[in-house]
Amino acid sequence: MQNQVSDNNSSQKQPNNSWIAELSRTVILSIVLALGIRTFVAEARWIPSGSMEPTLHGDPNQLEADKIIVDKLSYRFSEPKRGDIVVFSPTKELQKEQFQDAFIKRVIGLPGEKVELKNGQVYINNQPLPESKYLAQKQRTAVMDVCISGQQPSFLAQPVTIPADSYLVLGDNRKSSYDSRCWGVVPRENIIGRAIVRFWPVQRIGTIDKEPLYPQ
Repeated sequence: MQNQVSDNNSSQKQPNNSWIAELSRTVILSIVLALGIRTFVAEARWIPSGSMEPTLHGDPNQLEADKIIVDKLSYRFSEPKRGDIVVFSPTKELQKEQFQDAFIKRVIGLPGEKVELKNGQVYINNQPLPESKYLAQKQRTAVMDVCISGQQPSFLAQPVTIPADSYLVLGDNRKSSYDSRCWGVVPRENIIGRAIVRFWPVQRIGTIDKEPLYPQ
C-alpha cells in the first residue's frame, strides 16, 4: 500500500514538473523573441513633446500622447529618405546639453546637400524645398528664433553642406521644435528607425504620412 501511494505521488509529480519546465521554456523563449524583435525589427514609442504637431500629438502624459511603431529593419537595407519621420538617439551636441532620451523629427536634408534658410523657407542646393506633401502652407515657415539654447551661432545661421552619412532633421511644428537648425546634423549611426504606424489613440490608428494630412 505504501509503495502504491509512493508510486502515485511520483507519477503526479512528474507531469507537474514537466508542465512547469515547459512553461519556463515558453516564457524564456517569448522574452528572447520579444527582445529580439525590439532590438532588430520594431519597437513601440510614445511622443512626449509637441515638436511634431500636428502630424504626431505629443504630451508628457502617455495616455494623451500618440503612440507609434518604429520600423528598425528597413534602414538595414536602405538609406533614410527625405520626408521620413525618424527616431534617433541624441547626437554628441545634444549629449553635451544633457539630453538622454530619443528624439523624433523629419528628414529634410541628405548627405552632401547644401541647406539654407531664406525668409523662413528651406532651400536645398539653392532650390526651395517643396513640403506640401506633409505640411500645410502655414506650417512651413522655418526661422531661427527657436534656437535660444545650445551652440551659438546656431547650426543653420549660415548655409551648410551636410557631411557624409549625416542627415538634417526638422520638427513639423517649426515654431516650437528644437532641431537641426539649432544643434546640427544626425549621424546615420544614431538613427534608430522610421516611424511608420500610429496605434494610439484608436481614432487615429493608421500609417503615418501615407497621404497629405492637412489642407494646403
